Order: sequence, then C-alpha cells, then structure tokens
Amino acid sequence: MIIVLKREAAQSEIDHIVEKIKSTGLAVHISKGKERTIIGAIGDEGLLSNLPLETFPGVESVMPIMKPYKLVSREFRKEGTVIDISGVRIGEAELQVIAGPCSVENRDLLIDTAKKVKAAGAKILRGGAFKPRTSPYDFQGLGPEGLKLLAEARKETGLPIISELMDPRDTELMCDYVDIIQIGARNMQNFRLLTEVGKAGKPVLLKRGLSATIKEFLMSAEYIAAQGNANIILCERGMRTFETATRNTLDLSAVPVLKEETHLPVFVDPSHAVGRWALVAPLALAAVAVGADGLMIEVHSDPENALCDGAQSLKPAKFASLMQEVRKVAAAVGRTF
Repeated sequence: MIIVLKREAAQSEIDHIVEKIKSTGLAVHISKGKERTIIGAIGDEGLLSNLPLETFPGVESVMPIMKPYKLVSREFRKEGTVIDISGVRIGEAELQVIAGPCSVENRDLLIDTAKKVKAAGAKILRGGAFKPRTSPYDFQGLGPEGLKLLAEARKETGLPIISELMDPRDTELMCDYVDIIQIGARNMQNFRLLTEVGKAGKPVLLKRGLSATIKEFLMSAEYIAAQGNANIILCERGMRTFETATRNTLDLSAVPVLKEETHLPVFVDPSHAVGRWALVAPLALAAVAVGADGLMIEVHSDPENALCDGAQSLKPAKFASLMQEVRKVAAAVGRTF
C-alpha cells in the first residue's frame, strides 16, 4: 500500500504516520520525489484495516500496490530513480557506458584498457575479480588481488569501478573496493546474496537470469530494495532460447517493458548476449534506440589471448568507433552522451 502525502505535509505528520504503520508490524519505506512524498507500507495490508490512514493529517490519498514487486514498481514511484556513482548519474537523460575486460588479468592490461575506454567515453570501469565459470577448470579470476588492481585503475583514471560478487561471505571485502556491486545472471535468484547486498547499501547492478521472466527479474530486485537499498540498476544480458547462432538471445523488448513497470534504470549488456564481437555494435545501438539508460560492453586490448570471453570483447579502437555511433543514436532519441 502507498500513502501519498500532501505537498505541505509537515515532518511531524510524516513521523506520526510512519510510527502508526510500524506499530502494526509492517515495514515502511519513504520515497521523496520532486513534488510528492510517498510512504510505502510493505507487508500484509490486512493489518492496516483498522487504521484509517485517509483521515490522518498530511495524507492526500491511500492506494494499494497491485504488483507483487512493491518497492521497485512504477506504482510506488512515478519518477525514475537516479543513482549517483561518484558524480556519474545513472537514470537521467545522459547515457552511461560501463566498459572493460571480462576479468582482471594483470595490472598493465587493466590500466591500459581503462585509459582507452575512458578516452572513448566510458564513465565506469568493469572487471571481474571473482568469475563464475561453467567449467571448474577455467580461469576463476584473481580474487582479492583483482580487486586491488581495480582500485589502482580507479586511482589512475578516476573511473568508478564495478565487479561481480558471487559469495555473501565476500560482501564486506567487495564493499571495501568497488563502487557498484554486480550480481550476475547465474545469481539472480540467489536470495541470500540479494539480501546481503541490500543490507550493504552499495549500488547494485542486477543482471537478468538466463531464463528469468520479467516478473522474476523484478522480484529479485525487490529482495534488494526490501533491505532499504533502492540504488539498483537492472541489466538485460540475453536469455537462453533454442537459438544457437548466438550465445544467448538478447531480449530488447525487455527494455521498454521494464521502463514501464519499474522506476529503476535499465542497462543492456550486448557482449554476453551474443558472444561474438562483430554483433556487439549493432545490438548496442539498438539498445540505445529502444530506451536503455546505459550499456555494459566488454573491451580487451588483446582479446585473442584473453583468459575469459575474448570472442565477445571489442578491441579499444572498435570500442571507440562504436561510441561515436552511440552518440548519433543517443541524440536521435533525445539522450546525451
């Protein structure tokens, strides 16, 4: 249930409403927009049956939230959420690009790639320190050493960094180094992990699961939001279908659907969707055209010798060319870049 407050609602009136809702055992979430403050009462709405919220001072209206995902729904918050990552604002008119290697391999390669993607227009550096691999014999990442190298690259370039968290036990370690925690597709429904990153409070990029529906995707985001962390970026990265021409099938329709259903910003990762570098550019441009707030693209200075996902990684020169094309499409759909 959401309680929409009047513009002139006093803080004392807000506090009174919150106290009464909490006394019933429900959780309370407050969303302050440009024009309105909304209080969300999360839990069994039947517990509010004897609480005439419509009559409380400062209340304009009371409405049930029909979606099963309450806090991340567009019903709860009409305005889009904007997330500030060290001055990089995600969810506004400016398109944002996350770029870098699939995994952190060594210092020189990481910093060289970081400098080149920044020069081309990327605002956030990606790099895996812990890698979920299908085979236990494949490169699993450098672990804590990889996080240290990412932090060094941030110091060298000024780019905020994002890396994937796989184990709840590493949450504190990850928070010490990264600016954004990534939850990968394989862990989209690892509810213990989602709860822990929700409690941690760091911005989270949540990737859609390999076969997840939009509803399941948003319910996973709800796990994070339910812990008080609404700084969530949703990322479409392709789904598993019967098609074998590409690694996965990129669901571009998910972007406008998500923009309709939720106030959270939406990114697209074309690299993992197709698994072939030659197809990354056209899908990246299509993602911008359908309304994505940003892109996540794998870039590697020497993809032929990459320890992870070299086949889908763009070389820095190709990435720079793509960014020029992205600027054109962004301008055509009313975005800046």
